[in-house]
Amino acid sequence: MTFSQTLACAPARPDLSAPPMGTLSPPVPYNALAEVLARYRVGRLLTAEPVAEGLLNRGYLVTTEAGPYFLKCYVDAATAGRAKILAHHRAMAALNTVGLPVAPPLACAERSSTVASLGGRMFALFPWVEGRHRHGDELDPAQCDGLGTLLGRLHGALDDVCAPLVQPAGYRSADPADSAGLARDLRRHAQEHRPAGELDALVVHRLTERLELLARYAHRRPAPEAAPPTGWTHGDFHGLNLLYGNRSRDGGVAAVLDWDKLGPQPRAEEAVRAATLLFNDRVSGVLDLVRVRRYSQAYRATGAATAEHLAAAVHRVWWERLNDFWMLQWRYQRADHRADPLYPASAGQLAWWCQEYEQVLDAFAN
Repeated sequence: MTFSQTLACAPARPDLSAPPMGTLSPPVPYNALAEVLARYRVGRLLTAEPVAEGLLNRGYLVTTEAGPYFLKCYVDAATAGRAKILAHHRAMAALNTVGLPVAPPLACAERSSTVASLGGRMFALFPWVEGRHRHGDELDPAQCDGLGTLLGRLHGALDDVCAPLVQPAGYRSADPADSAGLARDLRRHAQEHRPAGELDALVVHRLTERLELLARYAHRRPAPEAAPPTGWTHGDFHGLNLLYGNRSRDGGVAAVLDWDKLGPQPRAEEAVRAATLLFNDRVSGVLDLVRVRRYSQAYRATGAATAEHLAAAVHRVWWERLNDFWMLQWRYQRADHRADPLYPASAGQLAWWCQEYEQVLDAFAN
């Protein structure tokens, strides 16, 4: 893949013309699950249980005569194309081959493809990995080190197994004037929302605050050429996509899940985004900067990024969050409330980050 132009940067605005999908899509009937599984050498379907986590695709814990598996149904329009799915599967297999904790999908019995289609939907079958999700506040210092090392190793390995990249000329960041217009529109929606609730009142307060912050920091918009180097990334590295083994001696990651968003982006930015989701207080959003520092130091020690790259990434991700409204767009413009529980901590983290900008920067870069 070759880039030669200046690219748009996240936050990408939701496609408001697309119908809500993911876990709002119709569930897969039991007989359809059985028909899909019949294409694999796993025996007859015995039980099927929906997996609760995730917003974009449907997943099932299926038990067959050969044991438990994870069956994934791809319904997110952005990632449900066969060619894209197969490319992701090839990368997963290559990462597994070099010893990284990635469980690649199984091939269908009658052909080597790892994708099965039925009724216009795409499916893939994965080994079931025993384990649990863990938030960053459950990780001891050595495990924070291990997580940073793992992400650095993944980024390095992806460079080896994916197509070579040519660095883009730059990345356009969000325009604060456009963001302010969207914030005012969403605030109006929140003020008029009926029945009015506590979340609507919080949204009005936070958007009023956001408008003040956008005006105060408009001069700090990142220049296109200020982005750290582009590389292949997981694209969605956070706690719900990390599975910790129940029997692991060191309590490390047993599997990195959900590679649907595998793609090129400024690589150090994934490290920063991941930390803001992993090491945050789940009520206030405040970051545990002691854990962040351990994780970041270990990530940099792999050679995946320098301190300067992390500093640039911190500024760009901070700007991204300052201009990001996807949770509220889902709520007010799409009547999709699945992200509502995430909003209070997300908004709180941004307000805190603006106050503690230098301390956050220091934790990532020193």
